[in-house]
Amino acid sequence: MVHAQPSDTSRIFFGAWVQLEDDEGVEIELRIVGPDEFDPKRNWISLDSPMARALLRRCEGDEIRVQLPDGERNYCVLSVRYG
Repeated sequence: MVHAQPSDTSRIFFGAWVQLEDDEGVEIELRIVGPDEFDPKRNWISLDSPMARALLRRCEGDEIRVQLPDGERNYCVLSVRYG
């Protein structure tokens, strides 16, 4: 569990809540957590997942492309928050 925020809260790091939008306009909010904390029902993704690795150090407005089990997807980072 994260107890301190990073010095740059505009960027995505461990513990961030990230609001994303895909190419079809579907929005999702994810939280980046440790491998022992991930919980798909709560949209908590492991720091080691392909999605989290693509998001790390990105900020609002950035676009990412990630290979997921159902194929490659594009997302735009709508917001980043902590706490």
